[in-house]
Amino acid sequence: MRILLVEDDQLLGDGIATGLKENNYTVDWLQDGLSAVKATKHEHFDIIVLDLGLPKKSGIEVLKHLRQNKINTPVIILTAKDTIEDRVAGLDAGADDYLTKPFELQELCARLRACQRRVNSSINSEIMIGNVKLDTASHKMYINEINMPLSRREFSLMHKLLENPGKVVSRDILSQSIYGWGDDVDSNAIEVHIHNLRKKIGNSIMLRTIRGVGYIIEESE
Repeated sequence: MRILLVEDDQLLGDGIATGLKENNYTVDWLQDGLSAVKATKHEHFDIIVLDLGLPKKSGIEVLKHLRQNKINTPVIILTAKDTIEDRVAGLDAGADDYLTKPFELQELCARLRACQRRVNSSINSEIMIGNVKLDTASHKMYINEINMPLSRREFSLMHKLLENPGKVVSRDILSQSIYGWGDDVDSNAIEVHIHNLRKKIGNSIMLRTIRGVGYIIEESE
């Protein structure tokens, strides 16, 4: 899952970004609202973690801009404000969840997973197709209940593909899901990851290439 973190506090932002990366998320971090608006025009993010007290453009202004422009990416608001009015304002502006500072990283990760489940209409942390099960809480994949180790990026690719069963996911979306702005990306990186995934899943499910478009996962015939 690729997260856009928008937080102007240097110490807090660095701590959140580092913690999320250690929990296998791809994180891009910005420190003002105007940069966040520009980034969401051209980049794909799975969830936005948005501070309210931002320079250049407030978190509420960013959120209203997103929703007015039909950008429906889930948003979790971070704020030091804890009044009912603040929470209502954030939720009415289009936020999906609300987290008051200070908070524990574990709670933020749990809320990220909950947002993702709501997007995919899932009631738990497991995605299952055929005999392949992906546990988004433990970041593990099982085939016939046997744990199949995946690298962080292999897991992220499988997550993105499995949450869109029977649908083509473009190469560009897959690349944006697993690589942040500062990552050094080889031109054939996605193909290498897909090749490794095919070796690991074998004939359990079909991972097909749609030439010139992207990849699709389907149940084996």
